[in-house]
Amino acid sequence: MTGDEPLTTADRAALDFLKSNTLNFTLDGYYAYNFSHPYGRVNFLRSYDVLSNVISLNQADLIFEHAPDVAASKRFGMRLDLQFGQATETLQGNPANEPRPEIYRNIFQAYGTYVAPVGRGLTVDFGKWGSSLGIEGNYTKDQINYSRSLWFSFLPFYHMGLRANLPVSNKVAVNYWLVNGTNQSEPTNAFKDQLFGLLLTRHKDVNWTLNYYLGNEHPDVMQVPNTGPTPVQPGLGFVPIRPAPDGRLHIMDSYVTWQKSPKLSLALEGDYVIQRLWRKAEPGRSSAPSEVWGGAAYAKYQLTQRVALGGRAEYLSDRQGQFSGVGQALKETTATFDYKIADGFLMRYEWRRDFSNQPYFQTDTLAGRDRQQNTATVGLVWWFGRKEGVW
Repeated sequence: MTGDEPLTTADRAALDFLKSNTLNFTLDGYYAYNFSHPYGRVNFLRSYDVLSNVISLNQADLIFEHAPDVAASKRFGMRLDLQFGQATETLQGNPANEPRPEIYRNIFQAYGTYVAPVGRGLTVDFGKWGSSLGIEGNYTKDQINYSRSLWFSFLPFYHMGLRANLPVSNKVAVNYWLVNGTNQSEPTNAFKDQLFGLLLTRHKDVNWTLNYYLGNEHPDVMQVPNTGPTPVQPGLGFVPIRPAPDGRLHIMDSYVTWQKSPKLSLALEGDYVIQRLWRKAEPGRSSAPSEVWGGAAYAKYQLTQRVALGGRAEYLSDRQGQFSGVGQALKETTATFDYKIADGFLMRYEWRRDFSNQPYFQTDTLAGRDRQQNTATVGLVWWFGRKEGVW
């Protein structure tokens, strides 16, 4: 075809498809060194950078998005994020919480969208999506640090269900979710969790998110091998738990971001989580609450177009061991140096110190424990595609 030849119908259809859809790829790998020389080369309390002294593939992702465009009279859309690598095991790897994780393991997100003609546009999503509880997300290129925070590791990674967003004004929007549970594509009980959220835009440089999440994460059935005359899919054999715990999970989550100047951005997060096994105390049952609370502070300064400095400090009170399995107060500080080699290619250097008021972190012996864990990490992140901004 020469430049003077007109486009055929097939050519026009192909161009329209490419124009209305985005296909994006990312590859994220790292090398981390733990100065405690942990037994088994495992970094405690890490979601993604889980191994020490190992050249690791954190994640490889493919993201397809067909976004709605109300201005073009296209009110529906969909998104599919496929993920592979170490992070996949974190996001979808707990059989105790997810009855059949292998079915969904490589599907980080998959949801359809419809923008209903209600008010300023009611956006409704159905499917599986990454949780917006907590300020940090899945894709490293969009985070200030390479490693994820303690709060990212504790708060939910994903949900399956229905969510809605309704802008009330230019400065206020409300969110509502009805989901199977936390980190549950298939639930372990009949209770449907809910989220009530508020998004406030003070002006274009300040955004404040407030979330309240209500759930019940206690199973009401126990999985057993399939038995009986009725054929069912593998993994769908259950016996009831009687009585089943009915205690509620409450998550209060709030974070604010401030683009103080073109070069300096700041962020602050605060969280309070309380959970009970039983709603009411009865003879032989305890309804004593398990509480986790704390927060994190972030800062990033863009020195040049290619160089940036980032920092994070956080505190997590885990007195009943709900997060770590040990009653302790956890703290963490991280310093990150970014060097952007080219558009879509980032090198990230990081020093991180985790510390506790209890001897918790793994050492070079199986039984040895230390009060701190220091790591140095080099991360390499590649990405390309037509989707701009935060993925």
